[in-house]
Amino acid sequence: MKNKNTFDRKPETDAIRIQAERSSFQEHSVPLYLTSSFVFEDAEDMRASFAEEVDRNIYSRYSNPNSTEFIDKVCALEGAEAGVAFASGMSAVFSTFAALLEAGDHIVAARSIFGSTHSLFSGILPKWNIGHDYFRIDELESIDSLITSKTRVIYAETPTNPAVDVLDLEKLGNIANKHGLLLIIDNCFASPYLQQPIKFGADLVIHSGTKLMDGQGRVLAGIAVGRLDLIDRIYRFSRITGPSLSPFNAWILSKSLETLGVRVDRHCENALRVAEFLEGHSKVNFVKYPFLKSHPQYAIAKKQMKAGGCVVAFEVKGGLNAGRRFFDAIKMLSLSANLGDSRSIVTHPASTTHSKLTPTEREEAGISDGMVRISVGLEHINDILQDIAQALEKA
Repeated sequence: MKNKNTFDRKPETDAIRIQAERSSFQEHSVPLYLTSSFVFEDAEDMRASFAEEVDRNIYSRYSNPNSTEFIDKVCALEGAEAGVAFASGMSAVFSTFAALLEAGDHIVAARSIFGSTHSLFSGILPKWNIGHDYFRIDELESIDSLITSKTRVIYAETPTNPAVDVLDLEKLGNIANKHGLLLIIDNCFASPYLQQPIKFGADLVIHSGTKLMDGQGRVLAGIAVGRLDLIDRIYRFSRITGPSLSPFNAWILSKSLETLGVRVDRHCENALRVAEFLEGHSKVNFVKYPFLKSHPQYAIAKKQMKAGGCVVAFEVKGGLNAGRRFFDAIKMLSLSANLGDSRSIVTHPASTTHSKLTPTEREEAGISDGMVRISVGLEHINDILQDIAQALEKA
């Protein structure tokens, strides 16, 4: 539905008020468009639609009112020109690189990235002779030395998964601009509510909608937003290869974005309390949370993020065995590999999400065997702290 207001609205308002065009029923809440295809008025309408002379829905693998609404909302939140929605976060990552890169191209990426993205770089893209080199998140000045004539992309997550390190987006944008490279940022941990990488020079931003965007662990989704010319290439690749987001999942996500701001505010409030509690605990070696003053990149986080996000990383004293005792003693928090859920979740990255990395690769990414990742949920903070405290006592 077109905005009838003449004033500039805040992104949080757009996340609520952007809607698909109303039907003749004049519904207030957008309906589900559970259809595989759409009909045409006549032969000329059908021809013109496939010739892209008119902008309309043809087939739900190409577009659907529910997925379009979801995309429009994320674009408004991120300050992006256009976007493409996907069936999962990893399909968004893969499709972006597959659409934009050619055989022989090269990626420079942060060492600290999601385990499946690392597997993509190391095990799948090399089949098409697409190579990569990693830089340490604390050595951004080393990026220049890794760039070759074949480099096309600088890629990073910030905050990182699972160690919640923070990369300076402005510096990355300046480096990419200097070398004429694309800067692609995975913004999943922050969400577009807390951070907008495009403001700092990113060309494309990728999300797993499965996380904070959904917020309740219900559906899988991914999205890439950014420059119109790049999104057009990604869209055309995806239209043929078919990693499309289902209308039902898009509808769920679009409704979830209406509460993204208020949910993430609570996530961040709870997460900071958890981080402060852990920082003073005798059974904890270290705690990392972007808005803790002790975080190595605290100043950078304050510059580019509204708040610290929902994820806290820490290490239990006593190594792997103590960590196992901690997990086994948890009573309320969920043992799961997801994050950004309304329910608090504890994860052991070394044996789950990043288990495919070698011990050396995990060490270089800042993942110790005893590291615990907590995705802090929306439960009452006293209940969250009580469960963590009693589990630590048994660790």
